[in-house]
Amino acid sequence: MMNFLLLSCAVILGLGMTFIMSDVLKLPYLRTSKAIKSLSKRQRAGVGSVEIWVQDLAAWISKFVKINEYKRLQLAADLQTAGMNVTPELYIAGAFVKALFVGIFAVPAFFIFPIAAPLLAVIAAVIYFKETRSAKARISDKRDAIVFELPRFVFTIEKTLKHSRDVLSILEKYKESASPDFQHELEITVADMRSSNYESALTRLEARVGSPMLSDVVRGLIGVIRGDETEMYWAALAIKFADIGRLTLKQKAQKVPAKVKRLSMILLFCFLMLYLVVLGVELLNSLGAVFGG
Repeated sequence: MMNFLLLSCAVILGLGMTFIMSDVLKLPYLRTSKAIKSLSKRQRAGVGSVEIWVQDLAAWISKFVKINEYKRLQLAADLQTAGMNVTPELYIAGAFVKALFVGIFAVPAFFIFPIAAPLLAVIAAVIYFKETRSAKARISDKRDAIVFELPRFVFTIEKTLKHSRDVLSILEKYKESASPDFQHELEITVADMRSSNYESALTRLEARVGSPMLSDVVRGLIGVIRGDETEMYWAALAIKFADIGRLTLKQKAQKVPAKVKRLSMILLFCFLMLYLVVLGVELLNSLGAVFGG
């Protein structure tokens, strides 16, 4: 009964602190957020009211975030490459807010269940560092997806060059069947090629993705633009990339059993913990009955 009362007080205290902070920071109510969401449905499709509230709080905190100029430029470039349309300050503030929503529960947990307070603080720290690295993780995933598709891209180029050396046409035709990540990069490159120098546009594509394999492809395409004889180059590159593609598939296949084994161990650990908790509760009840009697 006492634990229930303490838990109720902690929940009420947490809600009270949330409402006070919302009023002090002049954050909009959920009804206001829903109205904003309905008015900007096309721009913010799929964003929930709570997430809008989090973004509003992050936008307010971002005014006080100070970042070193070099790190700011580097982070801005990473965000642009990752396709995240936010400022570096808002990105850092968003990570802080998400971690805060977990860390704030460490305060009432310290009075109810002190052991859980450090755990919540650690979880909050992990969330913060994970969110601040989400842009690099997204860039890495995007690069891996593009690299995985390069063998097919090179094979297509090799076959197409036998009857056409129009690089712009090759990229336009291929992007129709490309994966979403590679298609997005090709669309940017095609638009860049139409408005500027072909070689410069391909060089910028190489810089955005940052893959050695794509650098080999760009080098070959620049050779085609300059009128070089590149048949042997593309034939050798197709063989090389095909071998890399087979090796990549083999590595992915080898990782599957390890993942299954890891998940099985986690499931077994959960069952053991559940068993120990039930056993501990029954043991405490038995001891209470013995000493009570």
